[in-house]
Amino acid sequence: MRERERERERERERERERERERERERERERERERERERERERERERERERERERERERERERERERERERERERERERERERERERERERERERERERERERERERGEERERERERERERERERERERRERERERERERERERERERERERERERERERERERERERERERERERERERERERERVQCFLSAYGNLIILFSLTV
Repeated sequence: MRERERERERERERERERERERERERERERERERERERERERERERERERERERERERERERERERERERERERERERERERERERERERERERERERERERERERGEERERERERERERERERERERRERERERERERERERERERERERERERERERERERERERERERERERERERERERERVQCFLSAYGNLIILFSLTV
């Protein structure tokens, strides 16, 4: 009886030990879970840090964009200033052009006055030229008479050249007849020479 009691006691003890082991295991599991939770927390913290870094980067990018925008604005302002300067320059150029136009107008007026003076001078010159042309027409009539005499002399020279060409053609015909006679003599000689060769070959 006592033995069974002790056995039961030992069994209970073992059960309690197993329970304690299970408890320790549960504790270890809880510890692991807490560790996993801490790890998840650390990961969340890292993620939050990454997010904060991304946010800082986005902020830096926004700042860079604002800086670029400020730079673009400064450039637009410089461009507007350049445009205002160009406009001032165009206005100065228009003023210079108006001044040049006024100067041209004054110059044209002076030129018209000079032209009127030249016209008066040309009229006087036309009168002088008319007198000169009359004298020139007389000289031209004289030159025409001289040219006619020259043409007659040229026609005579041409007739002489034609006679000379005819004499040259006649000389050429005579040379051709002479060449023909020469060819005939050569032909006769060659024929006689050939006959001699034939005769000689027959006698040998």
